[in-house]
Amino acid sequence: MPLPSFRPLACATAIAALSMTAVLSDASAQDRVRWQVPIAFASTLTALGDTLPWVAEQVERMSDGTIQFVVAEPGKVVPALGIFDAVSEGKIEAGYSWMGYEQGKVPASALFGARPFGLEPADFAAWIYFGGGDELLKELYEPHNIYPIFCGTISPEAAGWFTFEIENLEQVRGLKFRAAGLGGRVMEKVGASVTVLPGGELYQALERGVLDGTEFSLPTVDEQLGFFQVAKFYHLPGWHQPSTSQYLYVNMNAWSNLTETQQAIIEVACEAGVTHAIAKAEALQGPVLTKFREELGVTAVTLPDEVLEALHVATAEVMAEESANNEWFKRVYEAQIEFQKQHKPWKELGYLPRDWPVLPE
Repeated sequence: MPLPSFRPLACATAIAALSMTAVLSDASAQDRVRWQVPIAFASTLTALGDTLPWVAEQVERMSDGTIQFVVAEPGKVVPALGIFDAVSEGKIEAGYSWMGYEQGKVPASALFGARPFGLEPADFAAWIYFGGGDELLKELYEPHNIYPIFCGTISPEAAGWFTFEIENLEQVRGLKFRAAGLGGRVMEKVGASVTVLPGGELYQALERGVLDGTEFSLPTVDEQLGFFQVAKFYHLPGWHQPSTSQYLYVNMNAWSNLTETQQAIIEVACEAGVTHAIAKAEALQGPVLTKFREELGVTAVTLPDEVLEALHVATAEVMAEESANNEWFKRVYEAQIEFQKQHKPWKELGYLPRDWPVLPE
């Protein structure tokens, strides 16, 4: 007796399996995210441009490859200074930039990027995560169709490279200086002639005497750009940018299309990026300063108190003017100042003085 035929049942089962596979494949395709993410600084710039590539690696690992950020170097997809506009208009899903290049459209953005005599990296992170800063940030950018994520902050920048040593305030008056953001406004207040030039033009401008000085970034980045070859006086501290913060800008529609799990992966990776950037920046600057002094003939000095005091007074004036002109600027500025005041007792008493000696070996 022949065995009964199960061919119809087998066919039905196979069809059902194929249908289910197709459904699962469609779902899997929908769950996959692949964004081209332009960055504002070259990924080769240590402790400034290499944070987002590191974050992208963590996102891919945590998502088992289902979320990919394809990092695009400055100018490859959109101009380095055009990331805000491109994300806002939906031309790209996301981009990574220093917050403040859009100051003309969002005046308060500069306060999230860097503020003269403001919060240092760890303090700024504390304000963002536990002092109400992130809530203000999200509210500020919502009308611009952007979901901003704090995604990296680094140590103070240098006050600048100069072709001569700054010994008094009179030398600052008429100084041909490159500066950006709020720091540039403050330098103008104390009498400097301020020009905004892109990083790629600064070396030649110093070499040709177009500039007497320039600020750009922290020692590791400044070394890579070779400023020490054309200006031998390196002044600190970075009064104008005690911390320099960068953000992942995500188009609001693209963000809304993500699952909660995908959103969590990206936000956690950015929070890790903040820690990674702070630690890397702090670890590398001391050896570079030593190299400047001992191998490259650079004189690294602190700005005179007279100059710092004048800059401090001028900063207060600029902050008052900006606050009077824009309600959002005033709101964010006052929130930062309030946090600074609350934090000050711990800042002053909780840590050893910065000049306390290292224990002998």
